[in-house]
Formats: sequence, C-alpha cells, structure tokens
Amino acid sequence: MVNTKNSQPVLIEDVPVRDTMLPYGRQSLDETDIEAVIATLRSPFLTQGPRIKEFEDSVARYVGAKHAVAFSNGTAALHGACFAAEIGEGDEVITTSMTFAASANCVRYCGGEVVFADIESDTYNIDSEKIKVLISPRTKAIIPVDFTGQPVDLEEIMQLAKERNLIVIEDAAHSLGADYKGRKVGSIADMTMFSFHPVKHVTTGEGGVITTNSDELYQKLLLFRSHGITREKELLESQAEGDWYYEMQELGFNYRMTDIQAALGSSQLKKIDEFVARRREIAKQYSEAFAHTAAIITPYQKPDRNSSWHLYIIQLDLSKLTGSRKDIFDALRKQNIGVNVHYLPVHYHPYYKRLGYEKGIAPIAENLYEGIISLPLFPAMIDQDIQDVINAVNKVLTFYAK
Repeated sequence: MVNTKNSQPVLIEDVPVRDTMLPYGRQSLDETDIEAVIATLRSPFLTQGPRIKEFEDSVARYVGAKHAVAFSNGTAALHGACFAAEIGEGDEVITTSMTFAASANCVRYCGGEVVFADIESDTYNIDSEKIKVLISPRTKAIIPVDFTGQPVDLEEIMQLAKERNLIVIEDAAHSLGADYKGRKVGSIADMTMFSFHPVKHVTTGEGGVITTNSDELYQKLLLFRSHGITREKELLESQAEGDWYYEMQELGFNYRMTDIQAALGSSQLKKIDEFVARRREIAKQYSEAFAHTAAIITPYQKPDRNSSWHLYIIQLDLSKLTGSRKDIFDALRKQNIGVNVHYLPVHYHPYYKRLGYEKGIAPIAENLYEGIISLPLFPAMIDQDIQDVINAVNKVLTFYAK
C-alpha cells in the first residue's frame, strides 16, 4: 500500500494481524473463583452475611490499612467517602479532569462543587502544585486519581492537606497492588477507594471498597452504605426496646455488596500479586517495543513508586503522522486490536458544560486527550496477544508515517 498526505488510507482490505478481537481489558477467572461463588450460593447467606467482613479484612490486610468497607461499586464507595468527609453545599473539592466521571460526580451527589486541577505532562496525574494554587477557604477535600495505576504524589498532597485541614480521598480505582515509597496504596490517604469492576486488577463483578485508618470515618462509611441504619447498641441514640430494634440516624443509601460478590473478591485477591506481576510484564514489553518509535510517547514512571498498570496508554505524536487519532484508532480496531481511549476529560461532558466548566481550564489534560490510545492489558493475555498488539501498532503507524 502507498500512503500519501492527500490520500484517505483505509485498512479494511488488508488482512488483520489477528482473527478475533482482543479487548482492552477482561476479568481473569479460574475454577477456584467459581467454586467460591458456588459455595456461597449453597450457604445460608447471599447478602449481609460473613463473606463481606472476610473480604473487607483481606483487603485491609493486603494494603496495610486498619479498616475496609465494601460497597456495591466503586462510585458508591466514592459517594460514601464524600459523605464521611461531610462534603455539602458550598464546599469545594479539587480533583482531576483526566479521569472517569465518578471521581467528580461523587462530589456533586453531596451538593459540593468540583474544582478541576490540571495534570503533570509526564505522569498524567494531578499536579500537586496546581492543587496548591486552587485551594480556597471553601475547599474541603482533595480527590487525587492514580491514573493508569501509577500513584499520585501522595507525600506532597497529604502534607498540603494537613497544612490546610483538608481530607484526602484517593481514587485508586486503577492502582490496587501499586506502591508508593515502599508503602502499599490504600494505607496512606485518609480514605482510599478501590474498584472491582471486571477490567480492574481483581473483580467482584461490580464492587468497590474504601480503606481507612480512621475509626470515625469507618463508622460513618458503615452507616452510609446501609440506609444510614445501625443496630449497634453502643451507637443507638435511644435505649433498645429489644433485639429487633434499629435506628436510621442518617439519610444513607443501599450500597451494600452481596456475599456472592465478596466470595469472588476474596478468591480473586489471593491472586493479586500474580495479576499485578503479569500486568507489569506486559507493560515492560510494550515500553521496550515502542521505546524508539518516533510517533509514540510511552508512559513515564517515577522511580519512587511502582504502578500496578491498570492501563497502558500511548500518546501519539500526531505531527509525525498523516492520520488523526481517530484514523489510528479505527485502523487498530480493524486489525482486531480492541483499543480504547481513557478518558474524555470530565469537564467536556454536557452535564459539566451546563454547570459552566469551559474548555481551557486544564490545558495539559486537554492536549493529552487529543492523542492518547489505551492498548489491551490484562493478565490473561498470552505472549502471542502481546506480540499481536505490537505488530498491529507498528503496522498502522508505519502506514500513517510521514
């Protein structure tokens, strides 16, 4: 094939590098996971039973936190964290726009206002210096996001929060298994959220958790996820009339995780180190393969932290290509490589536009969005899958090279 600047190159007629579509992410389940779920289905409890606490305790132990509270999904967990942080009308919360919408939506659920800080150009994580500039008397919390799995600058952010009496809710949906300066993510921030969606490091189908070292926050999270109701005698505001007695003390939600989900999560968590190791192997192969590809900027990793690699994102240098990001994306899909884009900046969404957020408030994030593509990355990928991705990317970029 011949490619010129004025042509409209299409790879439809070309033979793709593989016969079946390789998704960008997928759960990794085995017979032990299935057996754990079946055992729970045969037990007396499908929900509100012992598997929940077992799962929570295993997550807390793994990350080195005192407490963990499971929720029906990661968004619900973030909502619970904002409730526990007492975010309300008039409060501002600083987060990044280079994330999934839930990182900001949780603030809106509580009536707070979202303030978007721009990102670092190398790590794509929220810039702690930009946070500092945006703090106002109304700022109540910071929600930094470990984008792609690399931890944010936790030391700087936690110090900043301590000086200004702010709560830090780390959105670690991407970073279970990552570590920061020798400590596991989940043990450092005031509250940390992990997601267990099927494309994440371990799955419960849908699910999320908040880890914390605070007894006070722990109690608030427990209350919030179950209608604001408690049966704990030491927490009751009136004397219990009998064992049936309970009180609704807050306007909570039904955000409970089921025992079925928790059983799957406990089984999955036993394999977390294996899963993360495989993700790191795949990321290493990609970085080595594309290290000298002129049109690709590979992800930068800071030396004092280890990403758990939820996503592997390449940034295209479009000045070296004849095609657009959409051209490259479509061409890779035609090669049966299930690439994706993470994410449309949150302030681009119509809901946030209607609130008055405008293009230009996060120029580094906005510029990054124009050229990023997520490559397939999940533990069940075999070596041939990895090679197929590398071959397809090289093939497409060669075709579109200036």
